[in-house]
Amino acid sequence: MVDVIIAGCGPTGAMLAAELRLHDVRVLVLEQETEPKSFVRIVGLHVRSIELMAMRGLLDRVLEHGRRRPAGGFFAAIAKPAPPGLDSAHAYLVGIPQPVIERLLEEHAIELGAQIRRGCAVAGFEQDDEGVTVELADGEQLRARYLVGCDGGRSTVRKLLGVGFPGEPSRTYTLMGEMEVGVPQEEITAKVTEIHATHKQFWLRPFGRGVYSVVVPAAEVSDRTEPPTLEDFRHQLRAIAGTDFGVHSPRWLSRFGDATRLAERYRAGRVLLAGDAAHIHPPIGGQGLNLGVQDAVNLGWKLAGQIRGWAPEPLLDTYQAERRPVAEDVLDNTRAQTELLSGGPGPRAVRRLLTELMDFDEVNRYLIGKITAIDVRYDFGTGPDLLGRRLRDIDLKQGRLYDHLRRGRGLVLDRTERLTVEGWRDRADLVADPAAALDVPAILLRPDGHVAWIGDDQQDLDDHLARWFGQPTPRECLSGLEHG
Repeated sequence: MVDVIIAGCGPTGAMLAAELRLHDVRVLVLEQETEPKSFVRIVGLHVRSIELMAMRGLLDRVLEHGRRRPAGGFFAAIAKPAPPGLDSAHAYLVGIPQPVIERLLEEHAIELGAQIRRGCAVAGFEQDDEGVTVELADGEQLRARYLVGCDGGRSTVRKLLGVGFPGEPSRTYTLMGEMEVGVPQEEITAKVTEIHATHKQFWLRPFGRGVYSVVVPAAEVSDRTEPPTLEDFRHQLRAIAGTDFGVHSPRWLSRFGDATRLAERYRAGRVLLAGDAAHIHPPIGGQGLNLGVQDAVNLGWKLAGQIRGWAPEPLLDTYQAERRPVAEDVLDNTRAQTELLSGGPGPRAVRRLLTELMDFDEVNRYLIGKITAIDVRYDFGTGPDLLGRRLRDIDLKQGRLYDHLRRGRGLVLDRTERLTVEGWRDRADLVADPAAALDVPAILLRPDGHVAWIGDDQQDLDDHLARWFGQPTPRECLSGLEHG
């Protein structure tokens, strides 16, 4: 029996597998597809996800294959630059091919010891007080202590679990793809500028070497099960722009709707949901992959603590309590962006007004904080504004802050040089640095980088270590860990 079976090896599933392996949890990932995705869709990692990559030592790998872009123009594609001085050492976007980021996260999980089996589809499961029995499509049965559904918007795990997925079905559909064009860029730019005044969900954006990202409203969809064709793109381009721009040699083609849904709950007993299995929304603003990866980092250490036996009783339930409201907010902001892009006279008027309002730094900063997830604040009770927020990467006398979070453990950053994590040294680390760029004496960071405590009192710190990391380990056990 393994500790956790994860259904789905997309970015969420692979990231969760890696997070669990940081705590020596035995993980088996089941992926229905026999081969990784072959189409080269470019996705964007927003600031918060880039920070998570840095925390786990993955950012250099990502940047080798990705392209930095300015962190602006995200909200409803309103072309405003990012406000100056964003609260991050990584205030940029990374554009990266989706197969590449999935491969990098999968390799990371495997390096840490996760098992991944392809061509394995979950067909059923039953849970009891001790674990979950998972049945595969070929009849094989597997046993795990927990099952996590990371198997996408049509999640089999969610459906078998009987968890409701309320929301709105798709009303409109859009074609999206990457392909080469047969006309000069100047001609494309002029035509897109002309069309974009009335069709916000229409663009051709260059990716270099003659390849363009093409987005165009779809015609009435008769059979959503059939993938779109290049001729569908040509037809719609001619209908809206009067030309098909000579598009040819597609890399990938897809059709997406504006369905927006949120799982009623993220956990039922020993079965949990993460990523698109828990929430779906239009890709406007590019938040979907990011939201799933952030789910995984929130869940991983909590589920590991449950399995390893040190987690306080309510800890695993904080996964839903913290992440579901974040998803609700993302769904709402994508609903708003969808309306602003719909092209009607009313939405166009609101869009013009919002474009003017975004010239105010506070408005621009507020909206980019939503899209990039750097404004997320979990409810940890009363305290300074920093409490519950993630902390930016800062310089320390011992390297960078995020370098100390690579093992997925808690971290006390102590400017007083008087505090200790005695009793929790198997779960948390201590960095004493009186010169750290903090406005407070000391903080406790959770493995996801969120500030769980602020202060300078040892007993108060011990209470919060116990709240998040369970009861202290006896001294003799810690000594055995050190010398064993």
